[in-house]
Amino acid sequence: MRIAFPVLLAALAALGCQSNKGKGSDPVVAAPTQPGVVAQAPATAEALTGKVLERIDASPYCYLRLKTAKGEVWAAVPEAKLEKGQEVTIGNPMLMANFESKTLKRTFAEIYFGNLGPAGGTAAAPAMGAAPAGAAPTNPHAGVANTAPGIEVGKVEKASGADARTVAELWAQKGSIKGKTVTVRGKVVKYSAGVMGKNWLHIQDGSGDASKGTNDVTITTQDTVAKGDVVTAKGVVGTDKDLGSGYVYPILVEDAKVIKK
Repeated sequence: MRIAFPVLLAALAALGCQSNKGKGSDPVVAAPTQPGVVAQAPATAEALTGKVLERIDASPYCYLRLKTAKGEVWAAVPEAKLEKGQEVTIGNPMLMANFESKTLKRTFAEIYFGNLGPAGGTAAAPAMGAAPAGAAPTNPHAGVANTAPGIEVGKVEKASGADARTVAELWAQKGSIKGKTVTVRGKVVKYSAGVMGKNWLHIQDGSGDASKGTNDVTITTQDTVAKGDVVTAKGVVGTDKDLGSGYVYPILVEDAKVIKK
């Protein structure tokens, strides 16, 4: 999906985004129910830089009309202190097609979602693991390093319980456990907070085939962890999740409760 890549969730202040109070707030985007809303750009995507021409607050996002080198575009970031005329950089922008803002009662044909990054730079990828539809099937986690820098996975003990699975078992059984609740334990090798209203993490437990990408599983949660943590996650399995704009997850553990070991 959070992008290292800092996620800036600054509190709104006098210089923040224009208020839209009274209109309600946009719901956190839920990937399974809103097509075309959570597509991730590839890990190599360049940052989007432009000057703020217009800003609108529609919690939990700040909508920005930007003047970029390629023309005017709309973008959305978590609520932050921004000023009209300010140059901003959005790290690892994710293009959403036909995104509807309930608060604004408006549908954006195209809008980029991301988090504020260093001006003029390219933020690190959120590493959510989505791969473009039609991409080579040998590695559905092409944007995720099989061995994350500084992270030694080793062998992580399998979670306990009837619904417990290793990462490899999730991949091997994904057809039969679709829509079911599972528990998986592993080490966090990638973590992005606050991307599309969720925290996104990759875990590995030493099982699976790194050359095929079956050694790694992506999890969405509201819980906070850190890269290197050993965690136990309990959530619902989604398979072949087409999240819009040509991006697909072969397997995803969604809305999980994640606790540190």
